[in-house]
Amino acid sequence: MHKRIIAIALLGLSIWFGVAQALTLSVESDGHITGYEVVLFLHQLLFVFWLGPDLGRYIWSTRAANSALSPTTRITAGGLINKIELFPRVCISLMLTVGGILTEAVGLTHPWWQMAGIVLLGPVWLSMVLIGHFRANTDLGKLIKNTDVLFRLFMTAAILASVSYSWSIGRFDTTQWVAGKLVLFAAIVLFGMFMRIRLKPFDAGLAEMASDGPSDKIDASMSKSLASARPYVFGIWIALALAAWLGVAQPG
Repeated sequence: MHKRIIAIALLGLSIWFGVAQALTLSVESDGHITGYEVVLFLHQLLFVFWLGPDLGRYIWSTRAANSALSPTTRITAGGLINKIELFPRVCISLMLTVGGILTEAVGLTHPWWQMAGIVLLGPVWLSMVLIGHFRANTDLGKLIKNTDVLFRLFMTAAILASVSYSWSIGRFDTTQWVAGKLVLFAAIVLFGMFMRIRLKPFDAGLAEMASDGPSDKIDASMSKSLASARPYVFGIWIALALAAWLGVAQPG
């Protein structure tokens, strides 16, 4: 039941993003909370709940791969990873929608069809994340999981193509920092894809350890898998930090 409540709450949050677009996005404040301030707060909230749990996920991954710990501790750590990783995935699914709405306030306007796509992207991507997490053993959940690489490749290509086109027609002349944030977001999506691919032996090792117990072979496979994924984990954190700096400093 609590899973359904979380899913409904998150879906309601994503629907609000569309409602926020109908509100004024003026950065001027007369003492009242504006639509811009609400969406800006959501943007900051997504950043916090993306980076924080992502750090926690990495810490628990190192514990799960630590052969010096007991099998019970390692399996428990693996279970926590599965629960914690939902938060960064939810945040990444909503970030483009929130960011797209915010860019209207800094003068980067969108045609109606583009804004409609931006607003709809959040709920669609979020639904995929929730179904893939809570219904992982169903046919639909497996389908979403199996198409994750294709979806990430599509999103990366779509973002870079959009940035290139907008840059060529001068849309970023006064908001070059927005282009930088979008390129960094595309990099994060790509890094996340490579990270998940590199962590497949790690996940398989956890499942095998839970059913058959630990072994030197499992320990070596998990440690090697985690080490190969580590550069992409650090790459995501660096890209997030740079994107946050661009949002605050707004150079160019």
